[in-house]
Amino acid sequence: MKPRSSCSPSISRALLLLLLCCLCSSVARSQTADSCTSITGLAAVSHLIPFGTSNLTCFDAWTSEGFIVRYGKSGQNNTWSFVLSAPDGGGYISVGFSSDGAMVGSSAVAGWTTASGSGVAKQYRLGGTSPRRCPPDQGSLALVPGTTLLVAQSSRLYLAFQFTAAQPPPPYLIYAVGPSGAQLSNNYLVRHRSYASAAVDYATGVASSASGAGAFNTKKWHGAMAGLGWGVLMPVGVALARYFKRHDPFWFYAHVSVQGSGSCSVLAFLARPDKGSKVRRYWNWYHHYVGRAAVACAIANVFIGLSIAHEAAALSAFYGIFLAVWVLASVVLEVRLWRTARSSH
Repeated sequence: MKPRSSCSPSISRALLLLLLCCLCSSVARSQTADSCTSITGLAAVSHLIPFGTSNLTCFDAWTSEGFIVRYGKSGQNNTWSFVLSAPDGGGYISVGFSSDGAMVGSSAVAGWTTASGSGVAKQYRLGGTSPRRCPPDQGSLALVPGTTLLVAQSSRLYLAFQFTAAQPPPPYLIYAVGPSGAQLSNNYLVRHRSYASAAVDYATGVASSASGAGAFNTKKWHGAMAGLGWGVLMPVGVALARYFKRHDPFWFYAHVSVQGSGSCSVLAFLARPDKGSKVRRYWNWYHHYVGRAAVACAIANVFIGLSIAHEAAALSAFYGIFLAVWVLASVVLEVRLWRTARSSH
């Protein structure tokens, strides 16, 4: 008598079903994934893109966000072709071209899907960080008509476009991802969820690692430190010298320390004559009036710097609130000082 199988038909069917599920899942992942070595990613949508994509140079652009860039140059009419591939996170994807790695001042192409599932792709001039400073259908890229589009396929977005340029494109690419589910009023871009930049050598196809531009870069540190020193510490130092002289010698050391941290005006203290010196009053005139002029220039410089850097209006408003509090406190202390001097006489 032959031994009976220990596996019942129901168990066999369950194992077969599990195997089929694993196979389907593997196929689905291969269809949704894209890479520079993939034969199914771009190929699945290449028939929808109005230019050839088989000979494009490919590189992993922004690994943390799954961005892949393909590009190439045609000898005819100096036409450059680009295809940006990225996961569909429910927001827009974009790639910008910058000469210095900064987003503001660059031109970008962005694409997203509408509620109906159709793709939208437009060029933008990135003039600032607010939606109104990034108008659609503007920019320096000479886009080839009829070649800019966005295709959605298997949970990925493919943003394709062509433009003409006699010289290679700007050496920095700026990548951005929009917030999921954001409503784009009149096609104006809302502020990105995340962005990064990378340098690209178009001749070799070598790109640097995309650095998260959300990090506080050197230029922003420079601006923040200058704003803190000139726009905050110097006004505070003036207030210390003006209204806290009765706390001698605290006011002097506090004033020197704060002003020294604020700017190089501390060098004036090296030439400070003794109180009994005949030239002391001239030094006082110089220090008082030049110091106040420096504070006024510093305040103006902070606002000018914020405007040049195209920073959000909230920063200017925040600094304006600080100045309002400083002015109000100075008025109150000035009145107290005047009353004290009047009562002493």
